[in-house]
Amino acid sequence: MPTTLSNKKVAVLGAGKLGGIILQALLREGLLSRELTRATVRHSDRAFRLAEKLRIEVGTDNLKAVQGADIIFICVKPQTVQEVLEEIRPSVTPGQLIISVAASVPTSQIESVLGVKVAVVRAMPNTPCALGAGMTGLCKGSHVSQDEIALACLLFDVVGRTVVVDEKHMDAVTGLSASGPAFIYIILESLAEAGVKVGLPRDVATLLAAQTTMGAAKVVLETGDHPALLKDAVTTPAGCTIDGIMELEEGKLRVTLIKAVVKATQRAKELAYTS
Repeated sequence: MPTTLSNKKVAVLGAGKLGGIILQALLREGLLSRELTRATVRHSDRAFRLAEKLRIEVGTDNLKAVQGADIIFICVKPQTVQEVLEEIRPSVTPGQLIISVAASVPTSQIESVLGVKVAVVRAMPNTPCALGAGMTGLCKGSHVSQDEIALACLLFDVVGRTVVVDEKHMDAVTGLSASGPAFIYIILESLAEAGVKVGLPRDVATLLAAQTTMGAAKVVLETGDHPALLKDAVTTPAGCTIDGIMELEEGKLRVTLIKAVVKATQRAKELAYTS
């Protein structure tokens, strides 16, 4: 465990779907101390089960959880962030680091509600963090130092890759990398169905589609080459790939994916204000 985190007290408010993924991954990788980590959920029966599973303190009292914490994760739904912030405000001090994964909630709103000069980092991870293959976008609030944003990056680097962007880009991060896995799953499922259509057993088709998707992504990440160049390298003159690409273009796959990300980004801007 890095010395910068070995003695840090951490509170995770809202250890539900995404909060639970982050919490379990950080504990599994040994980045957090179980003795110094607290979490909260809405219901006491869920708290009991989670405490047994993770071997940490889990309760339903957010105010109690943040007392004395060095790092506070806000992992509740965007619509309930305001309520939780008002609840914990009496125990928040300037020395704490707040990391919010609530989509569409700006750092300025968190700073304003808490009413103290506190470091706020906004993060947007995605569900592949559960397997250490996540992608997280981060941005800094008004009072965040370089050391604090570096600490936030360290936390999320354990569960994948991180990128620091200006806050104006965070909704786009949500629309692309947070919603993106669902889009990829649809593509992957479709490729597997196509394999079945041309005679492959379903399990073989799914394996071929999944490994091909992962391999192509890995080539992009490790070579740094533009996807268009890599596509051209696969597409031989008068070969079978160009015929497949023609079908994709005729079906407007490219523009449909662009529109999906744009729509998800637009929705991300609204999440904090709708139920």
